[in-house]
Amino acid sequence: MLNVGERGSGIRQRPAGFDQNFDELRNKCLKQKILFRDPEFDTYDLSVFHKNLQKNQLEWRRPKEITADPKFFIQGASRFDVRQGQLGDCWLSAAIANLTLDDKLFYKVVPFDQGFHINYAGIFHFQFWQFGRWVDVVIDDRLPTHKGKLLFLQSSTKNEFWSALLEKAYAKIKGSYEALNGGFTVEAMRDFTGGVSETYELNKEPPDLFTIMLNSFQRKSLMCGAIYEQKLPDPTKKGLVPGHAYSITRITYIPLPANNSIIPLIRLRNPWGNDTEWNGRWSDKSEEWLNIPQQLKQSIGLIKEDDGEFWMPFEDFVKYFSALNICHLTPDGYIDWEQYGASGGKKWDLSIFYGEWVRGATAGGCDKFQETFSSNPQYYITLVDPDENDNKNMCTVIIALMVKETRRQKKQSDKSLSFGFYVYNLNTSKSVPKPLDTHFFKNNDHFDKVHCSEFEPREVCKRLSVPPGKYCIIPYTLNQNEQGAFLLRVFSEKKNNLAEFDKTVGVVEIDDKIKKLALYSNKSDDSNDKIKKYFFKVSGSDKEVDWMDLKNILEFSMKDTGNTKFSNDVCRCLIAMMDWDRSGKLGFKEFERLLMDIRHWQVVFKKYDKKNNGYIKGFELRPALSSVGYHIKTRTINTMCHRYANKKGHIMFDDFIMCAIRLKTTIVAISYAHISMKSMVNIFKLLRRLPMVIFQK
Repeated sequence: MLNVGERGSGIRQRPAGFDQNFDELRNKCLKQKILFRDPEFDTYDLSVFHKNLQKNQLEWRRPKEITADPKFFIQGASRFDVRQGQLGDCWLSAAIANLTLDDKLFYKVVPFDQGFHINYAGIFHFQFWQFGRWVDVVIDDRLPTHKGKLLFLQSSTKNEFWSALLEKAYAKIKGSYEALNGGFTVEAMRDFTGGVSETYELNKEPPDLFTIMLNSFQRKSLMCGAIYEQKLPDPTKKGLVPGHAYSITRITYIPLPANNSIIPLIRLRNPWGNDTEWNGRWSDKSEEWLNIPQQLKQSIGLIKEDDGEFWMPFEDFVKYFSALNICHLTPDGYIDWEQYGASGGKKWDLSIFYGEWVRGATAGGCDKFQETFSSNPQYYITLVDPDENDNKNMCTVIIALMVKETRRQKKQSDKSLSFGFYVYNLNTSKSVPKPLDTHFFKNNDHFDKVHCSEFEPREVCKRLSVPPGKYCIIPYTLNQNEQGAFLLRVFSEKKNNLAEFDKTVGVVEIDDKIKKLALYSNKSDDSNDKIKKYFFKVSGSDKEVDWMDLKNILEFSMKDTGNTKFSNDVCRCLIAMMDWDRSGKLGFKEFERLLMDIRHWQVVFKKYDKKNNGYIKGFELRPALSSVGYHIKTRTINTMCHRYANKKGHIMFDDFIMCAIRLKTTIVAISYAHISMKSMVNIFKLLRRLPMVIFQK
């Protein structure tokens, strides 16, 4: 199991709300001889959002009520099994069609252990990648129909149902079928693969876009094209559909023997699966194919049918399409890379970090908030080796930042978190503090930046070509104190060594100014004598005090400082921090050391509570704790602010003391455990050097 901020990826963990066990439920239904009805995603009235559907015309039917001989698969799965129905989810249909191009990917999402004959119980399951984890989604097989026919996604073969059931499972994880009515292909491709998606607007595409597409195709990346409504020139004259998404199923060069040249071609598929196809150059009925040898046409899989699939030149693709979506697959073992031969065996190096922006702690906002921007999480990548076959010795890096959805029900009107990331070059700066501080950001500009858009509100992605070296990534939210969890992923051709750009946890020397101020507040010998006398007055015959006595003594000791109230919980924790013999009490020597700690903490709190409001801001917690000798990581700051800060991100004096207590107790315990372990290792090393005769005796 991974904690927030931990490097790596989690697999097969079900988030809340998706904890149904397919095998247990199916076995239970088989034993009781009943068909499964999903209590978490029951049938409902689809007419509320489907304008052409009357309420009494909708029926939820199981496949065996639709056809006499239903099949899950018929001769396996192919892209021609995916035909969009009366739901505006072409974006999803295009992604599903692409999924069928790779068996390993497909059967990860669509498990093979189910069907309508052996162990049929009206229950099916599918797997989707959700925020770094594969989630198993269980459904029943009741599907929406009208006059006995499927309303939505369906196969071209009437008694094949895997695609319709997959659509229902995806609707469940999104909250409803309604949530599928309009969306982004990159989102579906990511949910089917766990890959990283990038989008290219085709009115400002890079000059090497076809090379990028060809290299991506070799790495088995999934690709789709989209045409927006406002695209010019008018695509309808060429048989294309505005406001529509298309699968990209192949990328290649075709040799032209007539003029001894080559032309870049792209094969696409309309999810409608009918005769609505491209009718321009290199289309099914185009004369260009007459000059191409039959053997070459067979090798690239040319099929001249009204099946929605067609070829078109790359030049026309850029001209008539609005956007290109590429989903790069992760090297996680689900792809059998060897089956693709040497040219298809390339894969990315992938690094992953889970993190979060916490109000008052690490949600520092964009770079216009100069005082808090450095509080954002920071990560650095180290690139040592340039890409293969790169004449300029550059490194290709794809950085993707995803935010976690907070709602299962997806609505277009929902206000999404506005976020992005900056990239800083650490090779050009003379001074690189760890982590980067306000002074660094005031004197160094970022060399790249990306922000989320309306076309991809959940993930931002950027492809960079940079020299070997060190670079820092700063995830940010547009405004301060916007909370959210995120997933940072970095793809590169060679190893990238992604890590948190953070301090090493430990105890350091207390700031000299803090020491002096603490001593100054304790300069009166007479005051110290009074505290000592009061201690022994309150303590019992054993000259030790419990937490209730400590509360009285502290309030007596601090009556001239302004901080006179200590809660019961704080006093209990103070006892626990110093109580090494576990007696539940403190002697005077322990109390003296404790009082000096408290004076240090009090001085630091006053330093940052400049307006005497009785609190410090969460953004100031790290430097405040550093002043009293504690270096901690960003994830620890997040945890402390979750526990001790209020809704405004403010930390009161009592809670600051609690933070310091917890931190000191934890660091001391870790240090003690480390020393103990080191001692044990040394003992074992010594024993290994001793003659075996000692042990024999």
